[in-house]
Amino acid sequence: MIKKALITGVTGSGGSYLAEYIAQNHPDVDIHGITRWHSTSTHQNISLIKDKINLHECDLTDFSAVFEVIRKVQPDAIFHIASHANVRASFVNPLSVLHNNIMGTANLFEAIRLSGTKPLVQICSTSELYGQVDPRHVPITEDCPVQPVNPYAVSKMAQDSLGLTYFKSYGIPVIRTRMFAYLNPRRTDLFATSFAMQVARIEAGLQKELLHGNLDSTRTLIDVRDAMESYWIAMTKGRPGEIYNIGGNTVITVGQFLDVLKKLAQCTIPSRVELTLLRPVDVTLQIPDTSKFERETGWKPKYSFEESIKYLLDHCRLAVAREVHS
Repeated sequence: MIKKALITGVTGSGGSYLAEYIAQNHPDVDIHGITRWHSTSTHQNISLIKDKINLHECDLTDFSAVFEVIRKVQPDAIFHIASHANVRASFVNPLSVLHNNIMGTANLFEAIRLSGTKPLVQICSTSELYGQVDPRHVPITEDCPVQPVNPYAVSKMAQDSLGLTYFKSYGIPVIRTRMFAYLNPRRTDLFATSFAMQVARIEAGLQKELLHGNLDSTRTLIDVRDAMESYWIAMTKGRPGEIYNIGGNTVITVGQFLDVLKKLAQCTIPSRVELTLLRPVDVTLQIPDTSKFERETGWKPKYSFEESIKYLLDHCRLAVAREVHS
């Protein structure tokens, strides 16, 4: 029974959707969120539920600040979502990504250990850990070899390993989830959101052509609202010490996704490859086996691909309309 939940990165794209899910579906839960202090930070992502969240300004790389939050809040559940998560940017700023993601997680676990509390902790990890998977391992199970090929994935592998270490060494109950690709309107660095935002800008006459990177990668997509519900389900029905792959059931290439958006657009959408959007190394085959998670928890995605696309496009068109009117 979760009575007090702490979400790291609550003002981020994923954390804000998770906070919304809990506030709307579990109103009896006391929600606390860690937001990183910054002179240009914004709470726009949580504007609809800000009065339902207890915010704590804290940089996870500052151990004293993390310890104080854990000591003060005494949560019985922690959703660890905060991370530098832009894969392409991790090639440009590898040390920043590694330091932030690894030390932030280490500080969180040390703060929990030294505070004497033992909240249930979910490490929200990623399918990027698996790297470029041999086709014989597809669909990807939790036993698939982990072979990260970018700095971001290395940092998430370290988070994953820290979670297992603190579970085995200190008895902190940790559940690790590895999320595959999802449609998240609030995260503009994801290819799907970038494409949809550019479509909306071209429709509004603010942009002439859509720029893209590699279109040949294969992904399995899930709606962000299903993804965030799955985190709650993992926390309430999953087993500490376990790893769970989570993902959708729509298998599609990046190029095919772009074609779908073009068909739904209100005008012709010219497009071309932009070399700066290509990664030095790309992960091109990401199809999960989610049977373990579904079998143990009973979870299933609720939103169809068509509903998710509409949700994404509506969000981007509204954002562009605000830009035009401003």
